[in-house]
Amino acid sequence: MVLDSWRNLRAARHSASTTAGRRYPRAADGQVLVEARELTKSYAGADRELPVLGGIDLQVKAGEVVALLGKSGSGKSTLLRCLAGLIPPSSGAVTYRGEPLTGANPGTAMVFQTFALLPWLTVQENVELGLEARGVPAAQRADAAVQAIDLIGLDGFETAYPKELSGGMRQRVGFARALVVEPDVLMMDEPFSALDVLTAENLRGELMELWESGQFPTRAIVLVTHNIEEAVLMADRIVVLGSRPYGTIRETFEVGLDRPRDRNAAAFEDLIDRVYRTMTGRAKETRLPGRAEGVGRPEGVELDKRTAANTPLPPSSVDGLSGMAEMVAHRGGACDLADLADDLGLEIDDVLPIVDALDLLGFATVSGDDLLLTDVGAAFAGADVQESKTLFAEAVVAGAPLVRLITTSLRQNPDGALRAGFFRDVLAHHFTSEQVTRQLDVATDWGRYAELYAYDAERQEYRLDTE
Repeated sequence: MVLDSWRNLRAARHSASTTAGRRYPRAADGQVLVEARELTKSYAGADRELPVLGGIDLQVKAGEVVALLGKSGSGKSTLLRCLAGLIPPSSGAVTYRGEPLTGANPGTAMVFQTFALLPWLTVQENVELGLEARGVPAAQRADAAVQAIDLIGLDGFETAYPKELSGGMRQRVGFARALVVEPDVLMMDEPFSALDVLTAENLRGELMELWESGQFPTRAIVLVTHNIEEAVLMADRIVVLGSRPYGTIRETFEVGLDRPRDRNAAAFEDLIDRVYRTMTGRAKETRLPGRAEGVGRPEGVELDKRTAANTPLPPSSVDGLSGMAEMVAHRGGACDLADLADDLGLEIDDVLPIVDALDLLGFATVSGDDLLLTDVGAAFAGADVQESKTLFAEAVVAGAPLVRLITTSLRQNPDGALRAGFFRDVLAHHFTSEQVTRQLDVATDWGRYAELYAYDAERQEYRLDTE
C-alpha cells in the first residue's frame, strides 16, 4: 500500500511539474549530484575570520546514503548547509549536477532537528509549503500532500496542528514536507536527536525500509549525526570530520554491509570500533608499556602549552565526570567504554565528552577501548565533597586553560571581579558565538564547583570566591 501511495504521488508530481517550471531528470546510480571542491567556510569574529571548514572535497552520488559524522564543532551542519546552498562558501565551490550554486540548491530538501513546522498551519498545509513555493496548483499540491502524509504514517492527521502532535509525529511531518517535492538529495541535520530512543529507532527503520524499497522519492541522502551507531546503521559511506584547527575530512569509510543491518554482527561492531577510533583521534596513538594499545590524544596539546584557544573544554558537567569516575572506580579503576555505555543505556557518543573531560583533567586515560583512572582520578572518585573540590580545583587550574584564565584574571584585577563580556571578547578571536557560550557555560560550572570564583548571571559578572 505504501508503494502504491508513492506511485500515485509520483504521478501527481509529474503532472504538476509541467506547470511548475523546470524539471530535473532522475539520476542514474553513481551519477554525481552534489559536489564540494576545496570548500572553506569562515565566520566573522571580533577582529578576524573564524575558520569552520577548511578544504573540503566531497561528492554525493545517486543511489547512496552519506553520513557526515563528527563531534560538536567539527562543521557538520555548516557543510550540510553549504551543500544545500543555504549559506555560501567562503572559497571553493559547490555544484549541483555540475552547475555552480548561486543560491539555494534546487535539487535538495532539508529535514531539521527541531522539526521547523509553522504552528499556525495544519499538517497538510505544512506539507504543501514546498509545492506552493514552486507554483503547483492548489488541487494538485493538496493531492500530493495527502499521499505524502499517508506515506509517512500520519493519515487522519491532515487537519491537526503541530501542537496536537508528539515529537515523532512532528518529525514525520518534516519528512513528508521534504519528500513531497521529490528532491534529488534529501538532507537531514540530526533528524532523530530530539526524539526519544524508541521513536527514533522506529522512524529510522521505516525510513530505511522505504529507501530499500526502490520507491523512495529521492536519489540520495546526506545525514548529519554525532551518533556512530546511527551512521553505521544507515549509511553506505561515512565521512568523519575533525575539528582542529577547523573542520576537515579525517577519513571516509565504505560501509559495505547488507541491509537490514545486524547490530550484533562482528563486521558491524568492527566498523563501529574503527570509526570510533578515528572520530576520537585515537587511531594513531603511541603504545604504552604493558598495554596492547596506547593512550593519549594526538589532537591534544602538551600541558604547558595549553591555552583557551587550542584546548576547548569538553561539554561535560562536574556531576557527569564525577559520576563516571566513581563508576569506573567501582569497576576496579578500569572498564571497557562500550560496555560502560551499554550498562548506562547510552550510546558511546554520549559518554565521549565526559571521557574527554576526565582525560583533560588528568583523572583518566584511554587505552584502546578501555578507560583507566589515574591515581589522582581514583582519589577524586573516592573523596568526600570537600576533598573532591580541592582535587578538582588543582586539576582544572592545571589542565583547563579557560578556567585558569578566568581565575588568574580575577586575581590580577583589583576588585577581583570582571564582566563575562571580557572573556567573550577574548574567546571571540578563536570561536563562533555559539561556541563561546558553550565554553563559558562549562568554565562557569567547573569554576563554581572548585570554589575558584562565583558568577552573577544577572550582572553577567565573575568574582573571586573569597569565602
